[in-house]
Amino acid sequence: MAMSLESAQAAYDLNLKQGVTQISHDVYDLHMLILWICVFIGIAVFGAMFYSIYYHRKSRGHVASQFHESTKIEILWTIIPTLILVGMAIPATKTMMELNDVQDADMSIKVTGWQWKWEYEYLDTGVHFFSSLDEASNRARQLGSGIDPRSVPHYLLNVDNPLVIPVKKKIRFLFTAADVLHSWWVPDLGWKKDTIPGFINEAWTYVEKPGTYRGQCTELCGKDHGFMPIVVIAMEQVDYDNWVAEQKGLVAETNAAAEKEWSKDELIAKGESVYQNNCASCHMADGAGMAGAFPALSGSKLVNGDINSQIDLVYKGKGMMPAFGQMLSEVDFAAVITYTRNALGNAVGDSVQPSAIKSLKSSAPAQNDDKDEDDKDEGNT
Repeated sequence: MAMSLESAQAAYDLNLKQGVTQISHDVYDLHMLILWICVFIGIAVFGAMFYSIYYHRKSRGHVASQFHESTKIEILWTIIPTLILVGMAIPATKTMMELNDVQDADMSIKVTGWQWKWEYEYLDTGVHFFSSLDEASNRARQLGSGIDPRSVPHYLLNVDNPLVIPVKKKIRFLFTAADVLHSWWVPDLGWKKDTIPGFINEAWTYVEKPGTYRGQCTELCGKDHGFMPIVVIAMEQVDYDNWVAEQKGLVAETNAAAEKEWSKDELIAKGESVYQNNCASCHMADGAGMAGAFPALSGSKLVNGDINSQIDLVYKGKGMMPAFGQMLSEVDFAAVITYTRNALGNAVGDSVQPSAIKSLKSSAPAQNDDKDEDDKDEGNT
């Protein structure tokens, strides 16, 4: 697809972002201190060098002196750089210790990276959800969408479910990953942390004023690396408490929806949105797939075959496809299965109820690490 030069945009910042937290200001101050030390050294060294070159050049009659070692100079150019490095190491060590001090936190949030979304679990309240690229950005980014990305607010930097935190609270983060390496980065907070499968990283923040702060994954985690942004909303405590209560209410609503008997048309209508947000980036919006990379769902033997086989594959994941059984609600899971079997050029005519998926979740292990390697031509959705 042709793209004009005007359509490629970037932020041309000339310096490190100061951020909104005290630790981000400390990092900025350290950065500026080291920068000015380096500038001073550069001016001194290159100034002396250029002065010597200009005023002691051969055309003015100067003859190069022949000499070898000098004990005094050897001692000086060992001691002076050592003192400079020690002077730089003291504030750097202090800031690093501050960055890693997660003690006395008021609350803890577990962050898990997935291809290509974030999972947030509030360990103190039990609130738990996934955060994905918002639907407007997701539709605009699709090849041939016809949507001007500049018309989408916060294009590729907005999500459906932002991370919400209270202000004036020390918040500890625990980072891990479910599949590959990711990296959680919000510039306004002043740091970033890698999320590594099987390993826990820690960090903390303390935001004093309400606001919305945006970031991105900064690890090359796969083909949709550029489409897993982060949005953090800092609220006053009373607003945060109301949000927590609202989230717990949504859990009750989700549970009620999973018990409801849905019509096939309702599931198909809902499944289209679920498919576009979770599957279309690999299998394309029309289900045509990408030859040699992601199989087509249109006319697929798996999609048009036994529904339980499709459910099992989508639930457990396979190859590059994550285990959607852990990522989607019972309603969304049932809806996307029903949609793929009755849209995208398929007309099987059957459906699955959210209650059946809920029963599957309650009886199945949380994660299946022993994925079947058969049916490679049908291995992603």
